[in-house]
Amino acid sequence: MATELEELLGFLSSPSPQLRRAAVDIVRGLTGTDDGLQTFAQNSDKAVAALSRLLVENKEVAEPAAEALVNMSQNSVLSEKMVVAGMVGKAMEMLSRKDPSLSRLSVMLLANLTRLDAGISSLLQIGDAKIEGLNLLKLVRSFCQSHNDTKDDPFEHVSSILVNVSRTEAGRNLLLDPKRSLLKQIIPQFDSTSLLRKKGVLGTIRNCCFDAENQLQNLLLISEFLWPALLLPVAGKKPSYFIILVEMQQLYNEADTSKMPPELASALSHEREPIDDPEIRLEAAEAIYMIAVQEAGLRALWSVNGPRILQVGYEDEEDPKVMEAYERLGALLVHGNTDSELDTQAST
Repeated sequence: MATELEELLGFLSSPSPQLRRAAVDIVRGLTGTDDGLQTFAQNSDKAVAALSRLLVENKEVAEPAAEALVNMSQNSVLSEKMVVAGMVGKAMEMLSRKDPSLSRLSVMLLANLTRLDAGISSLLQIGDAKIEGLNLLKLVRSFCQSHNDTKDDPFEHVSSILVNVSRTEAGRNLLLDPKRSLLKQIIPQFDSTSLLRKKGVLGTIRNCCFDAENQLQNLLLISEFLWPALLLPVAGKKPSYFIILVEMQQLYNEADTSKMPPELASALSHEREPIDDPEIRLEAAEAIYMIAVQEAGLRALWSVNGPRILQVGYEDEEDPKVMEAYERLGALLVHGNTDSELDTQAST
């Protein structure tokens, strides 16, 4: 005898549009609770199959079905079943409908599914040389072209997908491939007003820097974009100009900025928004460290007057974990370079 849940799932395949709509609304509500998710986890195959079939229907049915799937993908058991059932591909297909709310749900679903290595492999189409990385390319293009200054940003959660993908070697290889230039396209999104985008971009850069030993050349190829994204967060939280008593003081003088590339010098010579989130500053410092551990990376850091920026940032830092990251960098700058001129600069 069929259980109540089995009967409910059966209604999702009813020939009656009204019954399907009513059933999917109930399922959406149930998946919003912990108890409901546990119940669906025991009937995962039927639930995933029934809901996935509704994604191609009209928006009134597809949207609550997608919301239910997003809720279910937060459960590890259900998430694994969804990856096996080909849900990554179905989410990418739903993106082609060009509907903002459905796109947002598709991206959120992908963000949850790519927490799993199997989900990442499915998204990257690993094993199919002809289309490998195509899904990632589509997501990056949408991420960079969408209007992120609006309240409802359908592609902001792509930033979470990028962080997930960059945890794997295959993902980092695709992002750092100079022919694809994906990381180069992503980095300017760090200037977004969206904190989620900022944290996602910085987290992706940091993850890519774990391969600095083998990928340093590809990282430095995009140094024009890379150094501002990494150094500006750790350049100090004070405005470029601040008032002490009556006089206006400049944080970075002309002697400092003259040793920097234009993109850094310009940003540090004008008013800028400080990075208040210590997690972003910490990840930026860690990424810089991974680059600077490599001899060529350390030279590149000196070439943009990075040590001066780090010195100012450290003097302004209050978070203990971030200060510790600065100190690791400081030790590397002092002891990791034997050039006398650089040693002199480090000690001043």
